[in-house]
Amino acid sequence: MWPLLKPKNYLWVGSCGTPYQYHNTDRQLVGLDIDSFNAIMSEAKLSFTIAEIPWKTHLLFINTGKMDLAMGASWSKDREKFAYFSHPYRKETVKLFVKKGNAQNIQLRTLSDLVGSQYILGVESGYYYGKDYEKLINTPDFNANISEVIDLEQNVTLLMKGYLDGFLVDPNTMKSFIQKYQMENEFEPHPLEIYSADIFILLSKQSSDVETLNKINKAIETLTDNGELKRISRSWEASRN
Repeated sequence: MWPLLKPKNYLWVGSCGTPYQYHNTDRQLVGLDIDSFNAIMSEAKLSFTIAEIPWKTHLLFINTGKMDLAMGASWSKDREKFAYFSHPYRKETVKLFVKKGNAQNIQLRTLSDLVGSQYILGVESGYYYGKDYEKLINTPDFNANISEVIDLEQNVTLLMKGYLDGFLVDPNTMKSFIQKYQMENEFEPHPLEIYSADIFILLSKQSSDVETLNKINKAIETLTDNGELKRISRSWEASRN
């Protein structure tokens, strides 16, 4: 049950995804976003509680004010209607991954080339894949070639069974998935460019305020200037090598 009243600066956030947010072997929630978010909130002197829910539900709760914050969020015009965006605290890239040795057989130079083709690409519900994708997904001809599922595990299963030709995912997330399930030499990136953009903390306009946004932005500025956010990012890159 969600609390009807929350003490000042007591913030609820959702979390999901790997390598940015995941459970280690001790069932502790860890990851690049977790470390970055902890550092930002500590610098901003804001306390919080984490609740783990699917991303699409998380966005709905940000919209309605059931949750206050979301880490690891991409910018979109629709989200700007119901949420404030912090300063960016890291970058994210999305690529098309296919079965090993199959990239040269998939003739796609742009996302629009998918229209009228025989290819089916997998995506995760609620995730942002860039401006080009956002425009195209509203057209029936493009939508017909897209398969939407809940998570990466489902997309991998569908690809391996031959129901997909590829799926869209962040390369760091894909790398962690491959290591976790020991699936080296099973996948490769396709040269098709999807998007690369800044990542933000999302604040609900229903349950948060500009004062909290300003505190978080000031913390991000401080941790960017002193190199702490870059150090955190590098520590996770090193742990995946």
